[in-house]
This record gives sequence, structure tokens and C-alpha cells, in this order.
Amino acid sequence: MNPKIQLWEKELNEITAQFKSHFGHLTPEELNRKPDAKTWSIAENMAHLIKINESYYPVVKAAREGHLKLPFIARFSFFTNRLGKFILKSVEPERKKKVKTFPIWEPNASQLSGNILQQFEKHQREFISFMKGTEGLLSKQTIISSPANNMIVYKLETAYDIIVSHEKRHLNQALEVLQQQQ
Repeated sequence: MNPKIQLWEKELNEITAQFKSHFGHLTPEELNRKPDAKTWSIAENMAHLIKINESYYPVVKAAREGHLKLPFIARFSFFTNRLGKFILKSVEPERKKKVKTFPIWEPNASQLSGNILQQFEKHQREFISFMKGTEGLLSKQTIISSPANNMIVYKLETAYDIIVSHEKRHLNQALEVLQQQQ
């Protein structure tokens, strides 16, 4: 198996364990509590991660089937590398400046079910399995477009780096919300 896939799997499993450890004892009300109107609850952070990760499924499926339509700039590694690095930098867990998400990735509801943590765990297992199934695309250095905007293009490998980094960022944000509740 591709060593990068093994690393991503390890990191995603660690993130899942952190979510379980820190938030598994919380009530549905605590998971949904928002410190203020502009801050997402712990549950909304998890719902957002599920939503964004799942939005990659159709893009990767189209790439696998050979009918992903990419813009002209996708032909130039300079652009794909630059865009990928830019997105990755914007979601670094240590970055203090918040970035507004695309509307398609906004959590659906402010009051999510009490089993959001179980949904998140299930999603993580499914996403890891999905990722393992893309080894052939990774070996070909496949370029994909962002599910939010097809003019944003980067390697599939970079997409997985972005996803892992993004999950770490939202784990940190959820931990901040928990601290504000105490």
C-alpha cells in the first residue's frame, strides 16, 4: 500500500480518537451549544467535516471513470501545485486567521442529532476505505478540481493532505468551543 495512504489513515484514526476522547461524554445539548452566533458548535464542526469530505466522492468518481472536466490551467503543474499549496496553507491547524467556507460546505442545521459523533466515526471509516480505493489515481498523479469550484485544481494527493490538515484545524476549533463551555 502507498505509504502516504498509510500515513493519512493513521492521522485520520488519531483525529477520530481525539474527537471520541474529548467529546464522547458530552450530551447532545453540549455538542450543539454555540459560544456565539458566529462560532460553530462542536456538532457543526463534525457535520462540516463529513460534508466536505463526502463532496470529494463524485469528483474522484468522475476522475476514475475518465470524464472529469478540468479547466485549461489544470494542464500546468505550476498552477496545480500553487493552488494546492495555497489551499493547504489556508487550512493549517495552527493558522489563526479563519477562512469562510464555501456555502456548499456549511453545516445544514444548528441543532444536530445526538449521534453526530457516531456518524463522524462511521464517516471516517468509510472515508479511509474510499481513500484506499484511489491508490491507482494517486500513482498516476491525478489532478482533480475542488468540489466547491472547478477552477481550483490540485493533485488528489494534495486533496488528502488538505482534508487531514482541515480535520485537525476543526478538531482544534471544537476544543476551543469546549473550553468556552467550561
